[in-house]
Amino acid sequence: MPRRLNKKVLCFIDEYGTAGVGDLYLGAVFVMASEAGRIDKCLSDLLEPSVNEIHAGKMADSSLQSLMQSFWMAAPPDRLVMINRKLSVRSGPPPVLYPQALIEMVKIGLKRFRTDVLGQTTISNVEVITDANQHNGHSAFAAKITKAHAGDGVFRAVNHVVRLDSAASRLLQLADLVAHSRKWIVGAEMNAAGLRDRFGIRIMP
Repeated sequence: MPRRLNKKVLCFIDEYGTAGVGDLYLGAVFVMASEAGRIDKCLSDLLEPSVNEIHAGKMADSSLQSLMQSFWMAAPPDRLVMINRKLSVRSGPPPVLYPQALIEMVKIGLKRFRTDVLGQTTISNVEVITDANQHNGHSAFAAKITKAHAGDGVFRAVNHVVRLDSAASRLLQLADLVAHSRKWIVGAEMNAAGLRDRFGIRIMP
């Protein structure tokens, strides 16, 4: 029996860097809503019970790499997609640059998710969850999202873009880890193949 096309897909996005100031790296985690709890548990089970929120920026690289490798070994690799994408420095106001980067990230990720996970050519009923920041609460951000939702290819599958405090979502914290993983390439510690093989993180142009 074919999978129903209206099952909800969740996309969690966080960033490493600041739009308009330097290079911006977005980390994204794509999962089916019905499997989000299972994947959340894969990460939560690796943490001490007292840990409420994890911040990649406050973790040593060795600890972060160990956590990500253990998570990838525990997670169902055919049920989620993790992507890191770079937005090089561009001119323009951050509340405009940030949604441009987010929209392109979502479109790229959804194309891969529908092929690798759903096994179909169409996708709908998508919700994007972003870590609340000064850019995605701006009216210019909302205007860019509204315009893309009206007619920007795959992004039309997105029903909502939600701002959420990362403390409320383990998968949003995972997106933060994915975003920060790019610094290992910048620092020449490993290459894109290393990120994919060890941590399941795909580098996208």
